[in-house]
Formats: sequence, structure tokens, C-alpha cells
Amino acid sequence: MKHVSVVGAGTMGRGIAFACALGGLTVSLQDISESSLEAAKSYIDKQFEKSIEKGKITEEKASECKGNIQYSIKLEEAIKNADLVIEAVLEIMELKIEMFRKIDKHAPKHAILATNTSTMSPTEIAAQTSRPEQCIALHFFNPVPKMKLIEMIKGLETSNETVAMSKAFGESIGKDTVEINEYPGFAVSRMNCLIGNEAMNMLMEGVGTAEDIDKAMKLGLNHPMGPLELADLVGLDTRLRNMEYLYETLGEKYRPCPILVKYVKAGRLGRKAGKGFYDYSK
Repeated sequence: MKHVSVVGAGTMGRGIAFACALGGLTVSLQDISESSLEAAKSYIDKQFEKSIEKGKITEEKASECKGNIQYSIKLEEAIKNADLVIEAVLEIMELKIEMFRKIDKHAPKHAILATNTSTMSPTEIAAQTSRPEQCIALHFFNPVPKMKLIEMIKGLETSNETVAMSKAFGESIGKDTVEINEYPGFAVSRMNCLIGNEAMNMLMEGVGTAEDIDKAMKLGLNHPMGPLELADLVGLDTRLRNMEYLYETLGEKYRPCPILVKYVKAGRLGRKAGKGFYDYSK
């Protein structure tokens, strides 16, 4: 794979684009919002600056990598030369299906189509295309530049060749991969959502403060982040959509904690909003 197109320039899309460019690939990053593309460019430039400061890359190499990134508001233009298209829009099934129909129409016939989803069915998404055997879910983790894993989730029709090429792509940008058969929540999100939801229930019940619950998990189980900190980082609106999908598909144990629903209704969405389980306004 030489050219990767990323559809959606939000938190995940811009991180994926940076990782691909740093790995030496040519990248097109597309979004319907010019302000989102501008914010993504600023983020990516800062990531290259940090990489230079840490001695991971030379200024010359960083300049070359940045030159290999194209920013586009037009989907057709962004994906016309892609070997791999990674969709990174919101975790809303109807939106992902709509995007995959458009991507399938305009992407080269040989291109692999991947959805960056943490919970949703790649089989259902792939069924909307003319190439389900070339569709897969590639679940990156936030923040993409730091997190080493890509979960590869096979849909019902996903070919072994698509899996092998996706694995090779992951390795080419310095990521490790695990191959997961499709089931709601896959491996990581299925476990992580339960932990986070139980931490929210504990907070609601007064078992401890957010700080102490997170500290207990970090020092007691050696987690790098507490579950409430992590939920704030992911975005509480995103976490709620994930929980609602898992509740619908897997049942009662995934019922979203009432405090999560309340916080989302109040606009307390985590880091991106300045306030979630913690106050980031300062």
C-alpha cells in the first residue's frame, strides 16, 4: 500500500493520517468542514514538531512527510488514488453506511475499505458495497500516535487477502495487530465499556470520588489511565453511543449508567468540551 485516504478529520481521523504519514505513506485527509481540516493540519504539524524534539525524526524527514499529506474537502478527489480508504466518522451506523456507499462508488476497484469503529458491525457496513470481501474494520485507539494496537475485525465476507494486507499495513506504520472475529464490541471495547460503566456506577453511588476510583485502577491494576479519565478522553457522547449499541445488541449488563446520560445531556462531554468527570477549563 502506498496511498491511504482517511475520511473524517476529527480526533481519530487526524491521528490516523499522522501515523500513516509518519510511516512513509502518501495520505489524503478529507472532511466536509474546512475548519476541521485546518484544526487537523495544526494538530499534525504539532505532532511532527514533538517527534523532532524527541529525536524520533529529522526536520528534513518531517518536512518530507508533511509534504505527503493532502487535505481535501471533496471526497471523490481525496479517494481517487487510494489503495486503502479508512472511514473515521462518528459512531452512527446510518452515517457509516452512507459514507461507505459513496466511498465504494468513487474508490479504485482494488482499494480496501476500512471502518474505524469500536463497536459496530463491519458485515452490515460492507453489505452496502459492491466489494464486501475487501471490507474490514480497523479499530485504532486514541491517541493514535501513542497507542500501538490496531484491532482487525473480519466481517462475514472479508477475505484472507484483505486481512493479510491490513496486517501488513499496520506493521508498516509501526502498529501491532490482533485479528478478531466479529461480535458486538469486539475484544477491547467490550471489556473497556464494562469497566468504564461500572466506574460511573460507583461514582454515582458514592463509592469514591472520580480521582480515587481512577487512582485505585491505576495503582491497583497498573492501568495507565483510570476508566473515568479515559472516558473523558474518548468523549462521553462517543462512549454513550457505544454503550447504547452494546446494550441493544448484548443486553442488560451494558445498560448505560444514568450519570453518563445526564452528563451528555448537560454538554459535559469530556476533554473536548472542557468538562466531563473532570474539569479541564483551567
